[in-house]
Amino acid sequence: MQYIGEVEYSRAQKMRERNTRFYRLAHWPIWIWVFFLTPGPLTFTLFARGFGRVYLMTVLAGTGVAGLRGRLPAVEPRPYILRFDEDKPNPLYRRVCYTFAWNAVLSFALLNLSGLLIAAATGSWYMKQIYRYGYFPLCGVILLLGTAGTSPRVRLSTRGEGTERRYFYGSVWAVTVAQTLLLVLWKTLSQARKASLVKLSVYVTALLLMGLAAYRGVLPRTRPIVSGELTDAD
Repeated sequence: MQYIGEVEYSRAQKMRERNTRFYRLAHWPIWIWVFFLTPGPLTFTLFARGFGRVYLMTVLAGTGVAGLRGRLPAVEPRPYILRFDEDKPNPLYRRVCYTFAWNAVLSFALLNLSGLLIAAATGSWYMKQIYRYGYFPLCGVILLLGTAGTSPRVRLSTRGEGTERRYFYGSVWAVTVAQTLLLVLWKTLSQARKASLVKLSVYVTALLLMGLAAYRGVLPRTRPIVSGELTDAD
């Protein structure tokens, strides 16, 4: 199917040779959040048992050292990818980071969707059970796909970055907006079946609308990059 949305011409952008300290520091919290959420339901258990601070400090230290060494995407001293059509090896740290980022984006969104569907259909909530039995198998599948190099931005080559970054940022936009709206509704509405139907409708609608906006290239970093030009990739 032919793409009919907005495109981005890299020749019109100012290519940066180095990432500023502020730029690198601004992207560090993203990876703190990604790896902090990796244990899924165990994250909340750790905090309930008083071990959460140690875990959080471990994540901060690990990502901090990786960032200082330039081993976190967008936290490198200079951009790694400058030409989107270049068949360039995708570094291991980028593959690992984006694999876990895909897990943070997809696992929670899919499990919450499952919980909403069940609540809307039965009137009962089983989120605790869904996360207990569903998170780690789903996380494992996503990690295996990343290990195999089949996920966008996790492939062995950076050749497809001009389009693969669209899928990643489009997913981030859609899931972030939908999850935020769901949180607001969770706090304001009851857990009755009718309220669950409202939550489900808003959640799915937000995912679809944001997905459509990303497909059309309306959202930041969701436009295809025209190949053959020098530019920066984040």
